[in-house]
Amino acid sequence: MTGPDPQPSPRKPIFDAMRTIMRRRGFRQSEVERLDAASDETLGAGRTHMDSGPSGAASAETRTGGGSVPRIRRSRPAARRIGAEGIAIIKRFEGCARLRSDGLVEAYPDPASGDEPWTIGWGATGERIEPDSLIEPGTVWTQAQCDARLETDLERYAAEVTRAIGAAPTTQAQFDALLSFHYNTGAIRRATLTRLHCAGDHAGAAREFARWNKAAGRVMKGLVRRRAAEAALYLSRESNAGGSVR
Repeated sequence: MTGPDPQPSPRKPIFDAMRTIMRRRGFRQSEVERLDAASDETLGAGRTHMDSGPSGAASAETRTGGGSVPRIRRSRPAARRIGAEGIAIIKRFEGCARLRSDGLVEAYPDPASGDEPWTIGWGATGERIEPDSLIEPGTVWTQAQCDARLETDLERYAAEVTRAIGAAPTTQAQFDALLSFHYNTGAIRRATLTRLHCAGDHAGAAREFARWNKAAGRVMKGLVRRRAAEAALYLSRESNAGGSVR
């Protein structure tokens, strides 16, 4: 006598629908992580270390909905907010490029690939402000739209960093540095630096920033400078006066 058929993962229809919509290409790592996070929010199934591994990388089965994956529900820590120093680093390195003579901001191609992902404003990629449309050649926004999108993205990335570091004691400076890193890479859940931070090895975590200096396989001077600035902020003692944000 056989047991009941295994129940399909509740996130499988989400990924199937997205694959249909995005026939022209597969998912990027950062997009998979964003879909995972959105699914967790919708389904109320918090990711734990039991299904994500020490570096935060989810299994292929979990990502694709290839089968039922047991999960343990847990309460989520309250989302933290980025501070002024973190916003300054993001604005410094993202810039708000391609300002036209008419005052509008125009989308530009990825510096490494010369093509996708097209970027606009303060480093915004993916969906445009309008639903069911993507940032692409010819997309233009006002400065106010760029600023509003930055605020929305910072809230979302702050929630993702909060989930990734959990209850690990974290100063505001460290949180800001981690958020800037994640805003640029989308890799907070799988990066070794996150695991080292959660283990309390702050010196080791700071050294990991420098490893993320490539785009399309090439070392980019802008990324070298950005990672150095993030590591310096992460290790700064000035922001410790306010104590841990937990």
